[in-house]
Amino acid sequence: MQNPYRLIESREAYCARNFRIREDAVQRPNGVVAPFAVIEMKHGSTTLPLDSDGSVYLVREYKYGVGRATLEAASGGIEPNETPLEAAKRELREEVGLIASEWVDFGHVDPFTTQLVSPNHIFLARGLEHVDSDPDEGEVIEVARMPLDEAVAMAMRGEITHAATCVILLKVRLWIGS
Repeated sequence: MQNPYRLIESREAYCARNFRIREDAVQRPNGVVAPFAVIEMKHGSTTLPLDSDGSVYLVREYKYGVGRATLEAASGGIEPNETPLEAAKRELREEVGLIASEWVDFGHVDPFTTQLVSPNHIFLARGLEHVDSDPDEGEVIEVARMPLDEAVAMAMRGEITHAATCVILLKVRLWIGS
């Protein structure tokens, strides 16, 4: 589908460390010119480690933005000059204390497509080996190991709400079959 909007002008409204807000003036399909705010966030990677007995490793961490602890797959921002896979490997080691010999790329998800640009690349990691974790300064993380089916059930009940984690759980469940 072709873009029905015509950009008239664009300006940066706010800039922070990991995101910026720009305000565009756009002509809509009906001819009306109106403002349109877009948030551009740092791109990220999310990894679901799956061990040989069908268990996954998730991390529980208090997330300031939502005001509660969440349970999610190892996730983090992609640093400059880092590929999504390199970021995924780094975050898995830092947060969970795992490295993997096999990686499956499940593409990316767009968490909110109307006004947020923040693709999150999702991966499955297998062939796991335990190493020392090295969380970022200020991160307080608990690692939770559970059967894949239990994690999928938690996502279906709304107990896991991190979008990329829900997507990778369901994709992996379908990918490996029942």
